[in-house]
Amino acid sequence: MRILGIDPGFALVGFGIVEAGKNGLKAGKYGHISTESGLPVPDRLKILYDDMSTVIAEYKPDVVAVEELFFNKNVKTAIVASHARGVLVLAAVNAGLEVAEYTPLQVKQAVVGYGRATKQQVQLMVTRLLALKEVPKPDDTADALAVAICHANSAKMENIGHDSTYRRQNRR
Repeated sequence: MRILGIDPGFALVGFGIVEAGKNGLKAGKYGHISTESGLPVPDRLKILYDDMSTVIAEYKPDVVAVEELFFNKNVKTAIVASHARGVLVLAAVNAGLEVAEYTPLQVKQAVVGYGRATKQQVQLMVTRLLALKEVPKPDDTADALAVAICHANSAKMENIGHDSTYRRQNRR
């Protein structure tokens, strides 16, 4: 399964492809999309949509995993970031892809095993789990790979549950 992980943002969006298969996890392409702060909001949203659509068309993921936003202070920033997240999800849906959403706590739990892990712990585990030579930069890129790893682990657990249900039903 080819998973496109997305760490949404307005100025910077991290993305990363993770291949999940019989032999474990493997990193594909990863990087970021950025928008210039001086541009009007609608133009920046269009850039995000167009660039994410290009990423999807180029890397052909099977599913998209997106981190949910978490804000506790600046309402204006939260609204603009929510708009950005919306156009990123729209790009995936318009491409006919399933979108899975995960909280930061779920991502940390899946990658590090501890929901209150630090950003550095997540980055280190992403680097180790994907056998990368160095921590992906910027941080948003490593976070996007973490979201993809989270989905791979969640999908694996979901399949285990389905397999055991299937086996129980066929024993009768």
